[in-house]
Amino acid sequence: MNDFITAFANVDVMLTPVAPTPAFKIGEKVNDPLQMYLSDIFTIPVNLAGTCAMSLPAGFSASGLPIGLQLIGKPFGEEAILQAGHAFEQATEWHTRKATI
Repeated sequence: MNDFITAFANVDVMLTPVAPTPAFKIGEKVNDPLQMYLSDIFTIPVNLAGTCAMSLPAGFSASGLPIGLQLIGKPFGEEAILQAGHAFEQATEWHTRKATI
């Protein structure tokens, strides 16, 4: 939590990846719970720290799998991340596209 408090002394919103890799195919990691857990490694600290966050579509991998970005705000900073998310969607078309696989 202290790391987030320190970071938010200088910024209103942080932009990070949602996951360390693009999305995986449905059922691909069902037999490997550790890999499934590690896919959430960038979202878990946000939840534990009590900050707010949202994810947005931000593109596709070379193989056509979706890639997401995460906007993180201060505790009770939902208004800032919603405004940033809206601005991102107005500037891009990722939210209108679908995976090709």
